[in-house]
Amino acid sequence: MQPSDLVRLRHMLEASREAAAFACGNDRDSLKGDRVLMLAAVRCIEIIGEAASKISPELRLEYPQIRWADIVGMRNRLIHAYFDIDTDLVCDTLIDDLPRLIRDLEAIVPAEGGNGT
Repeated sequence: MQPSDLVRLRHMLEASREAAAFACGNDRDSLKGDRVLMLAAVRCIEIIGEAASKISPELRLEYPQIRWADIVGMRNRLIHAYFDIDTDLVCDTLIDDLPRLIRDLEAIVPAEGGNGT
């Protein structure tokens, strides 16, 4: 694995964990009703997508279970349509998609201080 890929995978994992923590204990209505929480979650999703966009094609092919194009596409949508964000889609991402992404990334990224760091 290229060192730059490892750095970006770690950025994705960290931002995914942060965003998932925002959703923890909150239902869709409370997420959608808290503007600060929603903005923080959107920012984390943007970071995830930006990091994913920089992952090498070789690594993307090695881990096809990660929906790279969807992740990058969501980032692009959030960045470029910033006043037309679908909060239901953001909630779906937080509640439904991020737990799976976190599991997938944890299986790829070595633990801090372990081999490969």
